[in-house]
Amino acid sequence: MGWIIFFIVLAVIVAGIVILYIAGNKMQKKQLAQKEEMLSQAQPASMLIIDKKYMPLREAKLPKIVMEQTPKRYQKAKVPIVKAKVGPQIVTLICDDAIYDDVPVKGEVKAMVSGIYLVSVKSVRKNKNKAVVEETDGKKKKMSFSEKMRKKQAAYQRQLKDDIENKKTKEQLKAEKEKEKKDRERAKKITD
Repeated sequence: MGWIIFFIVLAVIVAGIVILYIAGNKMQKKQLAQKEEMLSQAQPASMLIIDKKYMPLREAKLPKIVMEQTPKRYQKAKVPIVKAKVGPQIVTLICDDAIYDDVPVKGEVKAMVSGIYLVSVKSVRKNKNKAVVEETDGKKKKMSFSEKMRKKQAAYQRQLKDDIENKKTKEQLKAEKEKEKKDRERAKKITD
């Protein structure tokens, strides 16, 4: 009797793992497609970062339409918010978690912005104070759990970006080879 219950529980656990695996793959493909779309729509902008912090969407003073389109359960969630001066106006942007730690406060950056979403950042003037903060008295500053997770996510985001670029280059090489093959076949037909 005990073995039957054990095998039933084991079967339920295996079925749950399979379902989670399939759902995870679908979500990952959907996220990849969204990321590609966002990167294709991104535009370069030069800006001065005024402030950055994690805060709930409700307190971030984002445009009304953003709040209307966001589901209620996500409005209380804390997201990385960056206040920046772009040209003459001050704007509030939602930052990608992976690049949040790379955004220098009170520093000028060249960024890729997709709508109100900050996709990538390159610092124009390197912030030398960051190195001083990391090392005090010869000891490295201990990272919090959230900082460690953001660092891992940044590594995964870089890997994803590299995979997207490799995929594009492979597709381009394949298209070029096909074009060359068609050109050779056309040249053979012309000479014949």
